[in-house]
Amino acid sequence: MDIVVCIKRVPAFGAQVPLTDDGLAVDTRHLGFTIGPHEECAVEEAVRLAAAHGGRVTVLTVGPEEAGEQLRYALAMGAHQGVLVDTGTTDLDPEATATAVLAGLADEPAPDLLLFGDASADAGHGQVGVRVALACGLPIVGGVTGIEAESGAVPENGAVAENGAVTENGATLRATRDTPGGTEVFGLSVPAAVAVKEGLNLPRYPTLPGRLKAKKAALRTVTCGPEPGGLRTLGLRRPADDRAGAIPLGRGADAAPAVVDVLAELGKV
Repeated sequence: MDIVVCIKRVPAFGAQVPLTDDGLAVDTRHLGFTIGPHEECAVEEAVRLAAAHGGRVTVLTVGPEEAGEQLRYALAMGAHQGVLVDTGTTDLDPEATATAVLAGLADEPAPDLLLFGDASADAGHGQVGVRVALACGLPIVGGVTGIEAESGAVPENGAVAENGAVTENGATLRATRDTPGGTEVFGLSVPAAVAVKEGLNLPRYPTLPGRLKAKKAALRTVTCGPEPGGLRTLGLRRPADDRAGAIPLGRGADAAPAVVDVLAELGKV
């Protein structure tokens, strides 16, 4: 099973994200970067599926040259090759990003499975996977929290198999997602696209040999300057910082009465 996973370079979680002076973009000069949690789970799932059923895992990202760092992290997790679609430092909207992803897929063999994160950790649009799947003519299921792949006999006329998957070519996917009313189960025949959510699995931590191997791996780079899409940024605002802060109770023995009062409020004394 050949799988392509689309990932995105996003600011590290927990960091205070500064904005540029005009408030139109994120000031990235002093930020650390990582892979979003949904996409990290997608990489882990792809590596597991390829190990169980054979095949190769390709990770693809759209962004500046520095995004190769995130590709190498995914390679250290077990992916086989990386593709960087270099679009420079300009932030792209979902339409332009999908166009760039398609440019990166153009010279790759058609994959059996396209995996996306359900939404990026920074913008959270949740559109790129749907746009790419539509352009490729593939069915897509989003919000997925469970994937099973099976190979078996082909039911006549694409009938529904016992596990609920529609089989047309002998390879099936069973995707599940949680809803307030229970669990939805989807049957897909490959090729197909799936957008997964954090919690699908527990991503592995790259080993030192994996990191060393990934550091030496060659990345395929595609230069792409897609036309602007249909969205325009009017401005960015940071959310209010409502995190609880530490309240000093005093110093030394002088703090004892305040500590007793806190313990009394908690019902500990």
